[in-house]
Amino acid sequence: MQVPENILALVEKYHAGTITANEKIILDEWYHSFDDNRVEINAGENDTEQQLEERIKSRLNNTIQYGSAPGINSRRGVGRMPAVAAAAGILIIVSLGFYFIFISKSSRQEIATSKSIHNQLKNDIAPGGNKAVLTLADGSFIVLDSAANGTLSNQGKIKIQKLDNGLLAYTMNGRQVTEHDEAFFNTISTPRGGQYQVTLSDGTKVWLNAASSIRFPVVFTGTERIVEITGEAYFEVTKNKHRPFIVKANSSEIEVLGTHFNVNAYNEETSTKTTLLEGSVNVKRNNYTAILLPGQQARMNKQGELKVFNDADLEEAVAWKDGLFVMKKADIGTVMRQIARWYDVEIVYEGTVPPGRITGDMSRNMNLSKMLEVMGLIGVHFTIEGNKVLVKP
Repeated sequence: MQVPENILALVEKYHAGTITANEKIILDEWYHSFDDNRVEINAGENDTEQQLEERIKSRLNNTIQYGSAPGINSRRGVGRMPAVAAAAGILIIVSLGFYFIFISKSSRQEIATSKSIHNQLKNDIAPGGNKAVLTLADGSFIVLDSAANGTLSNQGKIKIQKLDNGLLAYTMNGRQVTEHDEAFFNTISTPRGGQYQVTLSDGTKVWLNAASSIRFPVVFTGTERIVEITGEAYFEVTKNKHRPFIVKANSSEIEVLGTHFNVNAYNEETSTKTTLLEGSVNVKRNNYTAILLPGQQARMNKQGELKVFNDADLEEAVAWKDGLFVMKKADIGTVMRQIARWYDVEIVYEGTVPPGRITGDMSRNMNLSKMLEVMGLIGVHFTIEGNKVLVKP
């Protein structure tokens, strides 16, 4: 069955947050016109995970034909998501039990009004937002999210300004600073529950995820452009074949001339991941080195060993930049670490970390309670107590 154009348009408005009450009713009525609001496919004794996934896909294709709408399935490097799952807002596959679930907004509202869920998640927490601190060369700092637009500070002859779009600009006598001006090092740090974007003096754009930082010169001098990061950052590097751009993260170096890539260097993760979207990069640490091509991911473990994967999931790697949680066979611990950073909460497990792997696509703009309501459908129980999330099987 082909998805009607008007339904795809409503899906687009739903994800943009512009859908009206009447349009929600139309979308929900269309969704509930299907017999299968939930499809369960249980594992056979000899089935591999790949075979089960193929059965799930086949079962879905018998229910609805794949469709697309602008802004839903057009993200860089992604596979097409079923339109019904996009309308529902969440698609989950759990590898222990193998459930394929779609949940409509009205269904989530019904879940939210249930007494047990309400009692567990009554203390809600808002999602993160644009928050960062700028630390100047002299050690002074400026809270960027609360600072008004205009001049923030002066470093020598260099003026720091916050523009209307939230970005920073470094100028001298009304002009952009150049390599001939004095170099000061600044640091932008995001807290847990924060993110920020900055454009460097060479035009390179950098997005910082929560609990991350970048140390950079206000103007690049010399033969290299060097920055240092912690946490996670996405780069769109301005090309300059005579001056390579180098990112230092967790004792490793990523060298580029001009490219788009993501670096995940959180200390609590098992490895530093560099994922390439465009161009090429050279990842180096000690005696290990690897040149990446688009679609590849380098993983450097704590011991400094480097492995390259050819089938990197680009959508999953940069989803945070596009305002999404995208999980592909992610274990509960990995998902909860993302939640902890974005909602600035502490995760407490009652017993061991619940087993299972999740594949799903959710907005980072929803409150924590909504996020956990959907997560709870896989059989894991969550309770919000202050700034803690209690997790138990």
